Amino acid sequence: MSATFTQDEIYRYSRHLMIPEVGLDGQRKLKETSMLLVGAGGLGSPAAFYLAAAGVGRIGLVDDDVVDASNLQRQILHDTAHVGELKAESGKEKLLALNPYIEVNAISTCFNSESAAGIARDYDIILDCTDNFATRYLINDLCVLTGKPEVYGAIYRFEGQVSVFDSRRGPCYRCLFPTLPPPELSPSCSDAGVFGILPGVIGTMMATEAIKLALGIGSPLVGQLMIYDALETSFQRIAFPKQANCEVCGQTPSIKSLLDSTQSCGDATLFSLSPDERITPSDLAEALQKPVPPLLLDVRSPVEQQISSLENAVNIPLEQLSDRLDELDRQKEIVVFCRTGRRSARAVEILHSAGFPRVKNLTGGINAWVSQYQPGAFQY
Repeated sequence: MSATFTQDEIYRYSRHLMIPEVGLDGQRKLKETSMLLVGAGGLGSPAAFYLAAAGVGRIGLVDDDVVDASNLQRQILHDTAHVGELKAESGKEKLLALNPYIEVNAISTCFNSESAAGIARDYDIILDCTDNFATRYLINDLCVLTGKPEVYGAIYRFEGQVSVFDSRRGPCYRCLFPTLPPPELSPSCSDAGVFGILPGVIGTMMATEAIKLALGIGSPLVGQLMIYDALETSFQRIAFPKQANCEVCGQTPSIKSLLDSTQSCGDATLFSLSPDERITPSDLAEALQKPVPPLLLDVRSPVEQQISSLENAVNIPLEQLSDRLDELDRQKEIVVFCRTGRRSARAVEILHSAGFPRVKNLTGGINAWVSQYQPGAFQY
């Protein structure tokens, strides 16, 4: 049965109805379309707002995280009053306040290989608004295996990317990026930072592509990667083909079911360290009082030292560590730290693999240290 409209809806969408490419029939298509946004953060915020305003009939928000004050610099779907609340629920409230004529489903569940198919089953278009590679590959494989189109977006500091993956008529994400990059080359926003306005540009472009797909108008970015540089205010479009040997959408695919994605949820550390490879701030404070204290290795970006630092620490950013191992004494005890302990956990693995026998990760990173031992310094 075709969607019907009230007088209030007709007036609300009237600027759409006057566009020949949309009109009443197109607005009806939007109302009959369902879209799932995986991630209600930086990219999901502007995308969800514009999809709701446009009249997309059913929107699903998947996010198992809660609103943190550090999100508010860019995640405009949330506000100060909702800090500590589930992002999916916070987002639902905002979208319905903007447009009460749509349906919004808040899904505060981890989107992983066990739950993904069930969550996405009843949605027509999937938007990848995530910030980690494990989930990106999962979304891609799900869309290929179920024949759904995917709108992809990614951000890093001042650069953003947008594309549309639809294996029925073009390449998929694995055609462009066949293998998962190493963690040190794929930092999240919490590790690398992001220009606050950038997600607004990329998220809005994602909403544009999703609406074009729903309406069947224009030229969606299938087989095209749009790259935006905010510093240069430049756009670059790169064409890429479907790969015959792609593991999931190629001629003889090897991936026929969703792969395990236990690394895709929450802010869990991707590396399992033994108790002997960890040190608490209190234990570090004690160790620093010894005649021969451990070497402190800071694997953060140099700019982060403007916020907080540990005296006498050696700074080697994680992405440079493998090339600068000769700057470190293999015989010394080394305590590695970053902001929260995530990047430094990876550094511990790199050092162990390179033959450094006495390496430990500072639990909770410099933020935990500042909290206990430098109350006048900043956490971030």
